Amino acid sequence: MSKSNIGEVSEDVQHWADSTAERVIAFWGSLPQYVCASGITPSGVVHIGNFREIITVDLVARALRDAGKKVRFIYSWDDYDTFRKIPKDMPQQEMLAKHLRMPIVDVPDPFECQHQSYAHHHETRVEESLSTVGIQPEFISQSKQYRASVYAEQMKQALQASAIIKKILDKYRKELLPNSWLPVTLFCPKCGRDTTQVTKYDGKYSLSYTCDCGNQDTIDFRKSGIAKLLWRVDWPMRWNVEAVNFEPGGKDHSTVGGSFSTAQEIVRQVWNREPPVYQPYDFISIKGRGGKISSSKGDVVDLQDVLEIYEPAIVRYLFASTRSHAEFAISFDLDVLKIYEDFDKCERIYYGKEKVSAKEEKKQRRIYELSCVTLPAKAMPFQPSFRHLTNVLLMHGLNTDKVLQYYVAELHTAEDRERLRIRAQCAINWITRYAPEDFRYTLNSEVPKDISLTANERAALKEIPALLKKKRTDAELHQEFYQLAKKHDVPPQEFFAAAYRVLISKERGPKLAAFLLDIKSEAVALFGKL
Repeated sequence: MSKSNIGEVSEDVQHWADSTAERVIAFWGSLPQYVCASGITPSGVVHIGNFREIITVDLVARALRDAGKKVRFIYSWDDYDTFRKIPKDMPQQEMLAKHLRMPIVDVPDPFECQHQSYAHHHETRVEESLSTVGIQPEFISQSKQYRASVYAEQMKQALQASAIIKKILDKYRKELLPNSWLPVTLFCPKCGRDTTQVTKYDGKYSLSYTCDCGNQDTIDFRKSGIAKLLWRVDWPMRWNVEAVNFEPGGKDHSTVGGSFSTAQEIVRQVWNREPPVYQPYDFISIKGRGGKISSSKGDVVDLQDVLEIYEPAIVRYLFASTRSHAEFAISFDLDVLKIYEDFDKCERIYYGKEKVSAKEEKKQRRIYELSCVTLPAKAMPFQPSFRHLTNVLLMHGLNTDKVLQYYVAELHTAEDRERLRIRAQCAINWITRYAPEDFRYTLNSEVPKDISLTANERAALKEIPALLKKKRTDAELHQEFYQLAKKHDVPPQEFFAAAYRVLISKERGPKLAAFLLDIKSEAVALFGKL
């Protein structure tokens, strides 16, 4: 095939997922089924950075299906990899240390929550989260595959091509591999570790080995599942077995001499197959932390953590609205308010409730389609402004039932109620865990008896109800506050502080103009009592 299977995509005309899907079809031609693949080693928490690969595949798979193609989306749990390092945030560190160098699938669950293993604990958390955001791949356990000797023929091919593979890898190594090198490792059945050395390969299916524990044996890997291919050979081998047509990878795999570039050469020379169309993606970070997220360092954020702040469609939106090769940060600070506003605007554009240019409408409509957990609803769902919702929640002591009652006139369907319920819970989580102190308050029902106000401050604040009864934007209202403060000879800073003392018995709070527009009736009542 002469066309490149790697490339950057442009969003000038279409979404990057659609451009990538077109590359897949153009490269492979018409197929009865297109296989899209992803995978991870569950060596620790599968964090939100790992999720970027999963959703990249999901978005391209959706684009292929939208183009009328049948798609198989497979996700490999590389749970037969070696447990090499204990993440800092894991419990029972001493117990885990006793299982270093064993397959991850054989490490006990340190959380003691009835999962089959350390690997299964992390896998289960991911699988439960993925279904929430509408991603349902076919999961493959590589430990089960290897232990059932599913790859025996491919392992023989790789071992027979050891010299070819060594030559490919050596091109990018400072220190060459020894002539005796073989692309395989074994887990000793006596001690369970990969502290083994292959001493002989018979050219077919037999491997002899010794282990640091003193054990030695000869096995037939058609019958014994203790051997597995090394990572850089295992990856291209599975491209061949699973007939993979598309798989993305992080930029650490995408460099010259990285695992993808060597895998391309290996799959071509050993298995005579073209590698899948490849889409690099950049890292994501957590705003304020910086740097690449690493499971081994502990204290990571995973998909469930993000879902506690962002409703499922907005989690998808974070990725669908960003180019796959662009780095970005997941925010838990005040940016949360803007992200909800941006998503709601995208939704209004999709349903024709907000007008933009034809080009922008096409872009936003596609982003919205890819953001939806399922197909978009026929009518626009209820949109409770996240900013306003935080104020309504605080006005009602974070009581979701009272908030549902507050919006009852606007809730026309069960779906409207469910969206409000989910968004309200996300808002409660944000307020209690991440919101600045200014956003946490209790709205006064009466003017505090012990409030300290000068005569000029009181006179200025008494005029606020009249301003609120006229239609204004928060920017216009903000400017009028300065004029009002000047009229009554009150320094602006003292004017704002006085208003907050009346409203929430604090010197500071949310941006006053937007806040008052959110709680207009309550504010009119309070300032009217001065």
